[in-house]
Amino acid sequence: MLDPSAIFTGLFVTLGPLKTLGPFAQRTREVSPSAVRQIAAWAFIVATAGSVGGGLIGRALLTKWHVSLPALMLTGGIVFFMVALRQLLEQYEPPRPPGPAEPLPASPLAAACRLVFPIVLTPYGIAAVIALLASSEDTARTVLILGLLTLVMCLDWLAMLFARFILRGFAIIVLQVIGGGARRPAGRPVSSVHAARTAVLGRHSRLKVQDRLKCI
Repeated sequence: MLDPSAIFTGLFVTLGPLKTLGPFAQRTREVSPSAVRQIAAWAFIVATAGSVGGGLIGRALLTKWHVSLPALMLTGGIVFFMVALRQLLEQYEPPRPPGPAEPLPASPLAAACRLVFPIVLTPYGIAAVIALLASSEDTARTVLILGLLTLVMCLDWLAMLFARFILRGFAIIVLQVIGGGARRPAGRPVSSVHAARTAVLGRHSRLKVQDRLKCI
């Protein structure tokens, strides 16, 4: 049986704010700050209701259809493996220019519903919630899982509220690290080839970060 820290880690990885920051900031880059706050609030409400309701309904369907927990764990493991493999292979693909994003609706609720799926609520995240609830043996553990799920949704809400500030601060830190990495270490000779390669890589990395800043 998983302890609370392991449950929180699993929910944070599958439904946490790390995957939400970039897409949310990009889709709302032309939206006013007040509208962003409204969209983030509605997205939090819709995502929390959807994850809790989807998890409970999924657990009820598993019981009704007599799906065993080992079969569910095996299927979930395959899904998680495919998602992790896809994310790993994407690092070796050439960068694709971002296409024109469809403008968000004027209503904050409609805009939030369009952003929740699948930016906040991912299919494998819902599968993780269903698996955790299906393996719960008593009411206390079910309440614990739902409480940790709500905590992760709160972190998503905070990430959506401060997505622009977080990404801009992170980009500035990356630029400083890249700029400092091109300096010559004290007491260590640097060849001309190595210095040229470092300068080229540093300039290329700066341009990539600047391009990402323009999209925020």
